[in-house]
Amino acid sequence: MKCIAYNDGYKYQLKEAYAVAIDITPATAIDTEYIDLDTAGNLTIAKGYAWDGPSGPTIDTLSFMRGSLIHDALYQLMRESHLDHNIYREPADRVLQKICKEDGMWSVRAWWVYHGVRLFADPAADPADKRPVIRAPEGCEP
Repeated sequence: MKCIAYNDGYKYQLKEAYAVAIDITPATAIDTEYIDLDTAGNLTIAKGYAWDGPSGPTIDTLSFMRGSLIHDALYQLMRESHLDHNIYREPADRVLQKICKEDGMWSVRAWWVYHGVRLFADPAADPADKRPVIRAPEGCEP
């Protein structure tokens, strides 16, 4: 039987590589399959990266998309233990707020976005919260 292995929960896929300078500067450079972050804060997200977009009770607006991409990539680095989520989670949440405001989001909404992730998003950055690999069709085993 031919089986597939996948992760669910993704809604968007990056069609071009994206690079941005952020205020998060790890002690050593991080280089993964889809995300690179150097010690100067240069974040590069590779073409093909998949993310779930803005989370929670919100609307996926253009002023939220770039921030959600960067935020999801940073949270993935924390989940994978490349960044310590106890140290970098709050700065990642501030990056989200800053990028959303740069992209035209109203300041009040950006404030709510920041407080929403502060209150509810910790599990998404926790290394204990790995996305399981799902196999299909039923009965497929690794």
